[in-house]
Amino acid sequence: MKIVAIQASPNQDGLTFQTANSVLKGVKSKGHETELIHLNERVIKKCKACENGWGECLRTGTCILVDDFKTIRNTLYEADAIIFATPVYWHDLSESAKSFLDRLRRVERHNNFQRYSGKKAIGIASAGGSGNGAARALYLLEEYLKRIGFKIYDLVTVTQKNKGHKIPMLKKAGERIFSE
Repeated sequence: MKIVAIQASPNQDGLTFQTANSVLKGVKSKGHETELIHLNERVIKKCKACENGWGECLRTGTCILVDDFKTIRNTLYEADAIIFATPVYWHDLSESAKSFLDRLRRVERHNNFQRYSGKKAIGIASAGGSGNGAARALYLLEEYLKRIGFKIYDLVTVTQKNKGHKIPMLKKAGERIFSE
């Protein structure tokens, strides 16, 4: 079994990375394969809503933009489960998370949102500082993941104040995701 984690923070050793990595450690401890994608290291262009929003993506399930989107999309398709970890910016997902998920949502419309049907997903919203906005950002992430067709396994908000108990809990979620 394989799980792919997408971490959508430009900070590669911050709270968002720690949360995704904790789940991956749990998955690895059970002998499963893992992959971590640092979304901000990849080129993901914004959706152009070509042809007044009725472009190639809706007709064929492919996007005309040339970047790393297709590779990541196929990596997710080959995985048995995913982790999507985003930092919280102004009560919302990070810009890179939104760009990627907007395009994924649009191309998956062609497949009636069935391509990822049944694949488990863990959604994580990590808020530094005050921790404000984490619940709203997690709600938005959940809506994207459900719309695309993922089966929600867990949704977690993490802040600087609660990371002491949430990060170990995420490791446990990784240990159990393929056994439940």
